[in-house]
Amino acid sequence: MKLKVLLADDEIPILKNLQIVVPWEELGLEVIGTAKNGEIALELAREHRPHLILCDIRMPVMDGIEFLKALREFDSDTEVIMMTGYQDFSYVRSVIRYEVRDYVLKPIDYEELAQTISRLASGIRERSEEQQSIQREWRQVFHLAYEKVLYDLLNDVGGNSSKPFLPYRGLGGDELNFVMMLVDVEEYSRKEWLWNEKERKLWNFAIHNVLQENLQSFEVPHSVLQVRSGEWCVLIELESPDVFELEQCRAWAAELRQAVGRYLKLGIRVALHAMPVPLERLARVYKQLQRSLHLERSSDGGILVPVRSTKGLQEETQKLWDRIEEMVTGLKRCDRRKTETALKDLNESFLRLPETSIERVEPILHYICLHLIREMRSMDVIGRQDEMDYWSQIDRSPGIRETLALINRLVDQSITSVMKKKTSDVLMLSAKDYIERNLSSDLSIDMLADYLGISGSYFSLLFKQHFGDTFVEYVTKQRMEMAKSMLALSDKSVTHIGQMVGYGERRYFTRVFSKYTGMLPSEYRERAHQRPQEPILSGWTAKENGS
Repeated sequence: MKLKVLLADDEIPILKNLQIVVPWEELGLEVIGTAKNGEIALELAREHRPHLILCDIRMPVMDGIEFLKALREFDSDTEVIMMTGYQDFSYVRSVIRYEVRDYVLKPIDYEELAQTISRLASGIRERSEEQQSIQREWRQVFHLAYEKVLYDLLNDVGGNSSKPFLPYRGLGGDELNFVMMLVDVEEYSRKEWLWNEKERKLWNFAIHNVLQENLQSFEVPHSVLQVRSGEWCVLIELESPDVFELEQCRAWAAELRQAVGRYLKLGIRVALHAMPVPLERLARVYKQLQRSLHLERSSDGGILVPVRSTKGLQEETQKLWDRIEEMVTGLKRCDRRKTETALKDLNESFLRLPETSIERVEPILHYICLHLIREMRSMDVIGRQDEMDYWSQIDRSPGIRETLALINRLVDQSITSVMKKKTSDVLMLSAKDYIERNLSSDLSIDMLADYLGISGSYFSLLFKQHFGDTFVEYVTKQRMEMAKSMLALSDKSVTHIGQMVGYGERRYFTRVFSKYTGMLPSEYRERAHQRPQEPILSGWTAKENGS
C-alpha cells in the first residue's frame, strides 16, 4: 500500500531537499504535492487527502497553526509532522490540540527524519489494515442479517405480519426489487436417495459456492439463499424496477447452469421470474417458482420462465396450493389442528375436482409428495430409511388414490414426529441448519443466539447438551471435515478452500487444520490423492493454479 505525502514549507531549498534526500520510494510513500504556504497546502489536502503531511510552522499567507486548524475541520486522520526552528519551539503548545504526531527541528537531520517517517508509515498501515478488517467484519455481519431477513420473508416467517426491514445499499424496504431465480438439482429425489449424509452436505456446499463465485463475477449485488437441501433462491438486487432486462437475466441463469455443469458435472434447473419482484411478493413468487419447476417443462436448456395460466385454471388449482402451504406451515409450527384441517381440506379438494382435471392432478400430487418429503427432511422429522422407502414409492408413479394415501401417511408421520420434538430440539435443528448454510461466514454464539431469539448462555448450554461439543468445537469440526473433502475431491487451492470454510487467512487455516488432522493441508491432499476413491467432485477445478 503506497501512502501519499504532502510537503509544506515556504523555503524552496528545504522543499527540494525533502523531495530528494528522503527515500520516499523505499519507504513506500509518494509525494503528491508541495506548497509554499498553508493556503495552497489546504487546497492540496482537500483534493488528495494525504496520509502524511510535513508542515512548517512559520509560513506566509496562512501559517502552520492556521493550516492545522482548518485541516482538522474536514480531516481528523492525517498524520502531521511539524517542522520548526528552535526559536519557534514555544509554538508547539499551540498545536497540541490539533493532534500533531511529531516535531522536527531545523536544521533538519534527514536520517532521523526518515526513521520518524518510516515509523509513522508503519503505524498508518497497521491502522488502515485494522480498519479494513473491522469494515469487512461489519459488512459480513450486516449481510448475514440482511440475508436472514430475506430468508424469513421467503419462508413467510411470522405469517403476513409486517416487520421492519434493514435498509441496504441506501434503499428502504419499500424501494427494493429483485431478480428472482430458483435453482434446483435435476432429478433431486434420485440423487437424494443415492447420497449419504456426507455426500449430501458436500454437494450442497459445492453448488452453493459455485453459484456464489459466478454471481460475484457478474458484479451485481446479490444473495444466494439455500432454502432447503438441493434448492437455492438467487436474489439480484435492482436499483429500480425499470432496469430489469429479461434477456440479461436469462444470460445470468444460463451462466450459472453452465458453471455448475462445468465444475461439478451436475445438472441444475433454473426457474426465472419474468418480472422484477418487490419485497412483499418474495414468498408468493418463491412458491410459484417452486411449483413451476416441478409442473412445467423447461423450454430453454434447463431454464424455465413460467407463463401465467388461464384464470379458470388458476382458480381451480389455487385452493389446492393454499391447502398444501397451510399443511406445511402447520407442520413447521407444530400446529396439529391446522395441519390436520389442511390435510382434510386437501383430500376433499381433490375429490371435488371434475374428471377433466384428472390429467392435471397426477403431476400436482407427485409435486406434493416431493415437496413434503423435502420439507420433512429440512425439519428432521423423517428417518433415512423411511425417506428412502417414500422415494422408491414415488418413483413408481402410483395412481391418484395411492398417491393420496401416501400423502396422508407422510403427514401423519410428520405430525407424530413433530409433536415428539421438544422446543430445545427444534432450536438446535435450526442452529444446525444455520451453521450448515453459513459455514463460510464468521459464526459466533451471540450471532446464533440472536438468530434463535434466546440468550447466549442458554444457547451454549443447549448446544453442548444436544451435540456433545461446544459451539466452537462443533463449527471447527464441520469446517475441517468439509475442508478435508474439498482437498481430497477438488483442485481448488488451499487458500481458496480455507476461505470457503470460513478462514480468511491461509496461515490461520493451516494452523487449525494441522492441529485437527496432524498434517498440513497440502500433505493431506497428497495422501488423499494416493488413495483410490470415488471422484465425487473431480470436475470442480480451480480457476487459479497452485495449492
